[in-house]
Amino acid sequence: MATTNAIRDIARQSQVSFMPQCGLAPGFISIAAYDIAKQFDTLDTVQLRVGALPQFPTNSLMYNLTWSTDGLINEYCNPCDAIFEGERKEVMPLEGYERFALDGVSYEAFNTSGGLSALAEILEGKVYNLDYKTVRYPGHCHIMKILLNELKLSKKRDVLKQIMEDSIPFTPQDVVLVFVSVSGTINGRSVQRSYSKKIYNQQLEGRDFTAIQLTTAGSACAVIDLHTKGKLPASGFVRQEDVLFNDLIDNRFAEYYN
Repeated sequence: MATTNAIRDIARQSQVSFMPQCGLAPGFISIAAYDIAKQFDTLDTVQLRVGALPQFPTNSLMYNLTWSTDGLINEYCNPCDAIFEGERKEVMPLEGYERFALDGVSYEAFNTSGGLSALAEILEGKVYNLDYKTVRYPGHCHIMKILLNELKLSKKRDVLKQIMEDSIPFTPQDVVLVFVSVSGTINGRSVQRSYSKKIYNQQLEGRDFTAIQLTTAGSACAVIDLHTKGKLPASGFVRQEDVLFNDLIDNRFAEYYN
């Protein structure tokens, strides 16, 4: 958030556009959630859930490294933006624990930082509850709480990074899970609408790409492409939510979300 605010300050004085937080989460997930939220007359709850997971977990953490270890640790240790009972606030990472199932597979989800982009700012005063949570296989959160809170590795992030990179192998066989749920009223009726997607690793033009590579780079490249086509502001600070969902999803770089 501090970095984003610094970029916002630079953008105010600039003749070109600045658009941080491009990618999967933040990025695509906020674009998708805002597109659904705009369909409602009044909003009650907006939930964003994203998981970058191994397809075949075998260790106690039920997890493999598929992207930046530093980014993962920041998600687990930094405060999280949310709106709770109409009030925008910071909530603690690894809290807000919940269980759910999708396509017959059980998952857990919990607060992590950085995934909301500007959505809390945009929907403040318009929604009762808004949160972003990371999705994992059951059991992961409990072990991470032991490592981060009880063993206090949240205060020794360099040590935690070394432990994780020495002990948790990378896997190219991953799956990205995206889930958005919005509830509120439309034409006086209580309605819930959702979006869900699973994207798997793929081979493209003879090269293997992980799902997290495809979804992160795909969304970022699509936004750049939309900018070159004049579909985004040419100057100033540009939010992810300024991107129209249909423009993004129809872009050739974002085909993996289809």
